[in-house]
Amino acid sequence: MKDVLSEIIAHKKIEVECQKKLLPLKEVEKRIKENSYQSLSLKSALLESSHGIIAEFKRRSPSKLWINKEADASIIPLEYEKNGAAALSILTDETYFGGTMTDLQKAIELTSIPVLRKEFIVDEYQLLEAKMYGAHAILLIAAALTVEECKQFTQTAKSLGLEVLLELHDESEIAYISSLNNMIGINNRNLGSFETTVEKSFKMIDSLPTEAVLISESGISDPQTVYELRQAGYNGFLIGENFMKTDNPGASLKLFISGIHE
Repeated sequence: MKDVLSEIIAHKKIEVECQKKLLPLKEVEKRIKENSYQSLSLKSALLESSHGIIAEFKRRSPSKLWINKEADASIIPLEYEKNGAAALSILTDETYFGGTMTDLQKAIELTSIPVLRKEFIVDEYQLLEAKMYGAHAILLIAAALTVEECKQFTQTAKSLGLEVLLELHDESEIAYISSLNNMIGINNRNLGSFETTVEKSFKMIDSLPTEAVLISESGISDPQTVYELRQAGYNGFLIGENFMKTDNPGASLKLFISGIHE
């Protein structure tokens, strides 16, 4: 099985170096000082929510290819908010997921709930980029970083006022958790093979710090699963494909939330 994650990371490193030439770090820092985006907390939003759904905007994935090719980032994130999403996740990888920084920008400008920049972060430049566009939180994927890089990136993100969601895939990555990490996600999808099983979240819960906000990501398609994961100790649930593959993602979210509370 081809290791998709390694391929994505190699491509991402080249992409970031190109972006640095197009928009140098000094210009990014200048724009950060000039912007006045609202400060919102993903962690607080999940703790205050009765369901904890982080609704994700994504057009495609390496495993399913196009999910919703014509999806409009000026419409769907706002519909997610109107239909009860606790927060948003916006994919900004274009090559493999069909997302853009413009999608992130539109979502942030048009909504008033926390927005996570969902990206394969391999360079601190991407953290400043996220801040420049007004993101409230960023994702750090343990499998894409060394333990030291993860700690350094977490410190940098926090110094910028960004919350950090640390994503783990199996027990071997528990060592990535430090006292700096107060939001931890378990990705039920293996980013090497793209095989998915929600059992991973249930299996790993006992290895995670009880004081952290815990998020289960990927492969969730049944409200009953969210109910059971909440009972197990999870606070947030990152769901994208289940909504994005429908004709009306916002309405699908509303129906899903009502199913959790039945």
